[in-house]
Amino acid sequence: MKSVVIQKPNELVIEERTLPAPAAGEVRVKIKLAGICGSDSHIYRGHNPFAKYPRVIGHEFFGVIDAVGEGIDASRVGQRVSVDPVISCGHCYQCSVGKPNVCASLVVLGVHRDGGFSEYAVVPAKNAWVIPDAIPDKHAVMVEPFTIAANVTGQAKPTEQDVALIFGAGPMGLVTVQALKGVYKVKQVIVVDRIDERLAMAERSGADWVFNNVERSVQSVLEEKDIKPTLIIDAACHPSILQEAINLAAPAARIVLMGFSSEPSQIVQQGITGKELSIFSSRLNAHKFPVVIEWLEKGLIDPEKLVTHTFDYHHVTDAIELFEKDQRQCCKVLLTFDQ
Repeated sequence: MKSVVIQKPNELVIEERTLPAPAAGEVRVKIKLAGICGSDSHIYRGHNPFAKYPRVIGHEFFGVIDAVGEGIDASRVGQRVSVDPVISCGHCYQCSVGKPNVCASLVVLGVHRDGGFSEYAVVPAKNAWVIPDAIPDKHAVMVEPFTIAANVTGQAKPTEQDVALIFGAGPMGLVTVQALKGVYKVKQVIVVDRIDERLAMAERSGADWVFNNVERSVQSVLEEKDIKPTLIIDAACHPSILQEAINLAAPAARIVLMGFSSEPSQIVQQGITGKELSIFSSRLNAHKFPVVIEWLEKGLIDPEKLVTHTFDYHHVTDAIELFEKDQRQCCKVLLTFDQ
């Protein structure tokens, strides 16, 4: 089989590998589609501190089970599945409180263990979620990105009374827009970004109001309209945003951090306690695949609004470079693996 392998930072090859056999408790998936995420790019460029090389990248992928390991019912062969990349132990403290995404022995497919940019991948059977026939392939491959939004909203618990402000109209910001409007019917969703084309994508995804903060600060714009957000989501991941969010938030608001910035944020504690704000963080997803599959079945979200490009996996280098360089026209990029 062919696999996309990062041998070391900035060295990508398409390598011939032995077809793997599923071990006990595993299934083998013949990959049909996979999505490119920023973390794939970071591993390729050597900017992901969790990755070990060489590595088959890819943690957003969909395919069909073609073999099962010991202990797995043979009837699973032929199932269309989307794969949860989060592998957890199930018995540590974090797992016991419903946080498998920060398991003490966390393994993420495509990061700590070979992922889905391959013609075949072996994964734990419990991580291969069956996709109903009514959900098309190109939607099934997008389940994982939307689990990020499901994790964020699962923590923040949006209501129809909320006024939500999202910093960043990249893929993670856009899936969150769709969840807030399509699933939770939030009263108002505001998106701020510095790229007009991304803001247009946010509008297509359901944002009620978007604005570019290159020339005007978010605070000045919101004060002019007398808006106090009750839910603020940082999908841009700049260290300055946390203090800005604290300043902007209404009393009793929730703030959710989605990013991995390693730079320090300077914050004034009084702004948090004076308003009794709640601050959450969100990483990966905690058993959110069935949640998103239900959203898709009910038509509450539309993945096609995010997919802008599709490449055959042989052109993966071109695909990643487009993803990295063209933030104006490019949002979600898919790779096809059909033989």
